[in-house]
Amino acid sequence: MPLASTRRTGLVDQAIEQLRSSVATGEWPVNAKIPTEPELAQSLGVGRNTVREAVRALAHSGIFEVRQGDGTYVRATSEVSGALHRLCGSELRDVLQVRRCLEVEAARLAATARSAEDLDTLWQLWERTEQLRSDRRDEEFARADADLHFAIVRSAHNAVLTELYRGLTEVVLASVVTSTGNLDESPQHRELIQAIADGDQALASREAGGFLDELLDRLPER
Repeated sequence: MPLASTRRTGLVDQAIEQLRSSVATGEWPVNAKIPTEPELAQSLGVGRNTVREAVRALAHSGIFEVRQGDGTYVRATSEVSGALHRLCGSELRDVLQVRRCLEVEAARLAATARSAEDLDTLWQLWERTEQLRSDRRDEEFARADADLHFAIVRSAHNAVLTELYRGLTEVVLASVVTSTGNLDESPQHRELIQAIADGDQALASREAGGFLDELLDRLPER
């Protein structure tokens, strides 16, 4: 989809918003190389200096990564995600600890805040993960499992918590992929969803924290 031409006022800010939108909508996925500076200037209808400033700003916020002599790549889907990348880096333990903080509280809240529609979504996603587990489709299983965790967070109906977790999208997926290991041993989450369905906050919290504690226990000490 071609980028819309910007107005003459606030050109850099408008360019930033359109570039950010291309990332947020998935037009430019994480790890994708974005169009060249001349191509962006033509698509946006602005000068190359404006494009350069916009790209620099998004690189500073962590959304883009400029590789000298190669080009500019998408590093994260949002400023929050970019900041979390810088904070967590590749340390799986750090990522799992942050996930635990957010997911335990999300499960507790979801036990009383979830709607009937939320529960339908959770059970559908759970069935999908189990089918992918059975089919031994590792990568698709990891993505479906990450989707299930995000759906639980959304079921808490806390906008701030949801946005914080949304910023973890890439690192959550990476942690799921890294920690999946043997699909037969990966957590199935049936008890967690049932606790949410039953409105049992204490059990939902224990289930959410339990499997993450198991993953943390498997990691070698630093």
